[in-house]
Amino acid sequence: MASIVPRPKKSGGSTYQVKWRESGQWQSEIFGGEQGEEQAAQFRKLVEAHGNRWPHGWVKGRGFVEPELHPDDMDFLEWARRYVDGLTGVDARTKSDYRRDIDRHFAGMAYAGADGSERHAGGLVHQPLDGSAPRPPTVCTVTQDDVSAWVASQAEPLPHPERPGEVLRRKAAPKSIANRHGLLFCIFQAAVDRATPLRGDNPCSRTSLPRLDDGTDEEMTFLEHDEYARISLCLREFDADAADLADFLVGTGLRWGEATALQAKDVSLAKKTISIQRAWKRTEENTFELGPPKTKKGRRVLALSASQVEMLRRQLAGKQPESYVFQGGLGGVWRHANFYNRKWKRACDEAIARGLTKRPRIHDLRHTHVSWLIASNIPLPAIQVRLGHESITTTVDRYGHLVRALDNEIAAAVDAAMVPPARAGLLSAV
Repeated sequence: MASIVPRPKKSGGSTYQVKWRESGQWQSEIFGGEQGEEQAAQFRKLVEAHGNRWPHGWVKGRGFVEPELHPDDMDFLEWARRYVDGLTGVDARTKSDYRRDIDRHFAGMAYAGADGSERHAGGLVHQPLDGSAPRPPTVCTVTQDDVSAWVASQAEPLPHPERPGEVLRRKAAPKSIANRHGLLFCIFQAAVDRATPLRGDNPCSRTSLPRLDDGTDEEMTFLEHDEYARISLCLREFDADAADLADFLVGTGLRWGEATALQAKDVSLAKKTISIQRAWKRTEENTFELGPPKTKKGRRVLALSASQVEMLRRQLAGKQPESYVFQGGLGGVWRHANFYNRKWKRACDEAIARGLTKRPRIHDLRHTHVSWLIASNIPLPAIQVRLGHESITTTVDRYGHLVRALDNEIAAAVDAAMVPPARAGLLSAV
């Protein structure tokens, strides 16, 4: 906490010293004049708002000072688009998504003004330290406060500037904000890591983001065995092949793009395994093409249960090595939208009519698979390998809260540690 210490002057009046400890060292700033006390009080609030640190852009003895700009400083949006265009090892669809985020969320949502011109609202702007009107951001002028203000705006609905009661954009989910902030971080880090750095720090490095569990609705839906059985039964009543695919998804934990890209040659009925070598990827033109799995560790071999082997034996009958194991109408590849609208949604609606109290997405079958493995005491590192996660951190972050298998053992260990030694034992020790 910062404090204000009045310092009487021999000539009359007082100066006001704001003091606080930062990283174990005393820091201070002095204010004088007729408004010195008021200015000290305002500065104290700024220090505390910045976590007992010097406010961003404040120079001791001078106040807020705009940073000196690099001679190569440029418009932030131009730099952001240049950064995305120069990325390597990133598929075209991902680049397209990044450009969309730049246009919608960094530049701001576009709308037609009263005069018919295109305008933008809700994007990243630079608020000058002197309190003057906001300005378009450049690479060098954006501050941590600017980024924090942008994050706060993303977490709220964006009202239409000229149409009361309408919104240009709904509030973003915490995960969406985190993803967009991650892109923003990388864009600024590229400016820091440049051979001749455009700026000395990353304004995104200390941003406080909304908690991922702030929402009231769970992002993931986990089905109990009997709950999934209801859906599977309803699905099998009108399409046995679609039910086989759903059973395979929940039984293997494969991503949709991996399971539907599985070819006959990837299955070994003798070894009871499948080899994941490819997955469907959405292109920039919103079509699909085969590519590598999502991560480097996505290439993996999974063991199959006896029932899965029998199902695959049935599905593979008469198929060529390059044929897809799971096929939709007329032998074509299943597309997610078609399967969801024509099969999955219909089955879920019927299951809900029969008493199911959840409405899972297709991807929730992957989450459900993990929850079943955890309930059977399968270690998280083994689950990481099965899912093809690049890092165990991803597995722990998403599913660690489900690990309850050792709750009784942990409670027993705590109880044992807290039991006081016998009185006789204490006396004999003396």
